[in-house]
Amino acid sequence: MAYRTRSRRTTAALAALSLGVLALTACDGDAGSEKDTGSGKATPSASASPSSAGPGKGSGTPAADDAGTGGGSAKPSGGGSTPPPAEPGDDDQDGGVGMCETTDLTYKVTVASRPVNHALLKASNTGGDPCLLAANDLVITIPGLDGAAGHMGPEGTDWILEPGGSAYAGIMFSRADTAGGKSADKVEIALAASESPTTVSVGGGPVTVNDIEVTSFFGTAEDALTY
Repeated sequence: MAYRTRSRRTTAALAALSLGVLALTACDGDAGSEKDTGSGKATPSASASPSSAGPGKGSGTPAADDAGTGGGSAKPSGGGSTPPPAEPGDDDQDGGVGMCETTDLTYKVTVASRPVNHALLKASNTGGDPCLLAANDLVITIPGLDGAAGHMGPEGTDWILEPGGSAYAGIMFSRADTAGGKSADKVEIALAASESPTTVSVGGGPVTVNDIEVTSFFGTAEDALTY
């Protein structure tokens, strides 16, 4: 009976000891899991903290991206290919339209009823190609008289004279308050001082010439005879 009693006590003690060991093991496991859980939370909080990068560092990456975009947009849209500069050509302006030359146009000069002592010059492009008319370079002379006509009125604007188009200029042969002069029934016309003139008869002439002046070219006869 004494042996059985000791055996039961020994068994009970061993069972209690086993339970204590299991309890300690469970506690250690819970502590370890809490540590793991805490370390798991610490890592993302440290990396996600906006202040951990320091002032200005958080915006550093977007700034670099913007700089890259700006560098791309700063490149020429042509991909770096620059067209060669246009080389100047003689009498080649306005997209390949050449200057009107004296021989390119036909002319008609007619004495005007008003103003007195005036005539209307009509220059027409009877060719098949347009040309750029210099409005202010017109040269008018009288055969047998020295010097060219002076300029009167405002300056005009050069424009492209299409085939079939006309330009007008007013010629004043003499002033009403000036007596005397030379009779003339022809004028010489050049579109520039460097060109040879063409001789044109004065319709309704002869006229008396003592102080000749001419306007620039205009688009209408009315404008040309205003001055």
